[in-house]
Amino acid sequence: MRDESFWEYLIRFFSQYGGDIWKGTLNTLWLVPTSLLIGLCLAIPLGMLMASRLSFVLRLPALTFSYIFRGTPMLIQLYLIYFALGLWISEITNLSQFMQDLLRNKMFWAILTLALNTAAYTSEIVRGAIETAPLGEIEAAKSFGMSKAQIARRIILPGALRRALPAYSNEVIFMLHGSAIVSTIAIMDLTQAVRSAYGKTYEPYLAFTTAAVIYLLITLCIFVLFKLLEKRIYRHLQPIQERGRK
Repeated sequence: MRDESFWEYLIRFFSQYGGDIWKGTLNTLWLVPTSLLIGLCLAIPLGMLMASRLSFVLRLPALTFSYIFRGTPMLIQLYLIYFALGLWISEITNLSQFMQDLLRNKMFWAILTLALNTAAYTSEIVRGAIETAPLGEIEAAKSFGMSKAQIARRIILPGALRRALPAYSNEVIFMLHGSAIVSTIAIMDLTQAVRSAYGKTYEPYLAFTTAAVIYLLITLCIFVLFKLLEKRIYRHLQPIQERGRK
């Protein structure tokens, strides 16, 4: 076999495996936002419950959920949910065909695991943001005659979500990187695609460098997106002169 130039090497590799890597990237870009959206929907009420002044017994389920999913590795969670829980549920015989097809789908279990994991971490972010709500805003709302529900909905929660945004951006990036574990159950995400290419070519440098570059580009897009979002949300805190120049 004749020696290849670097560019011939690149062309050969991407002509053979570029399609699979692209499909894996798209699967990752679908898997991560879906998990984040479900996790956020779970995290907001969980965070509000943990930050509430309800009795400890009522807050205990949310606290226990957060402790378990933050205290165990995500890989172990995936194995327990996919292999143990999935196997147990698959033995139930009176399920509809739709449920049977859904429970056989590996992507369902991957999304469930990632969503529960990010819900635990995000709920702590929401909890911390709620607990740091300025007392002056709450007292002002009370002076206007707002009820506790109105204060929570109009004052505490909107402010908490704004304060939680910088920390949540880190959670989004962490979830992107953590999603690589789904390759361990043979889901064709970006990591699994480059592992498959490496297994066929035994050329690790280009395969894993490609994955690293793609993850870096996605991370950069997330970083820029959150910076723009923060800039817009915190616009009212900028000096008037600076706002006038934009």
